[in-house]
Amino acid sequence: MTISLDPEQTETAILLDFTGDLAGRRVLEIGSGDGRLTWRYAHLAESVVGIEPSLEKFNQAINDIPPGLENKVAFQNISLEEFSANLHSLPEPELFDLAILSWSL
Repeated sequence: MTISLDPEQTETAILLDFTGDLAGRRVLEIGSGDGRLTWRYAHLAESVVGIEPSLEKFNQAINDIPPGLENKVAFQNISLEEFSANLHSLPEPELFDLAILSWSL
């Protein structure tokens, strides 16, 4: 049996209503999991960085990157706390226009 999450695309519609136009925007997705939500909006954004502390979910996301998004989406196997702590050590910290989290609390 196959389970389809959000078959009516309600979650995607609400996300896009909330975020507005993603064209040209750099998105940080906190708790990106297996990329389930990422694949629904990434094609609209300039770039997406997904951070995911679970190695299993991170590996699944890396393995499931849809064609055409390889240069637009980057995943990091790291927690938000580790990601935040490392930003200040970079010569030019990556900036984001928008941060998204879903099911991450």
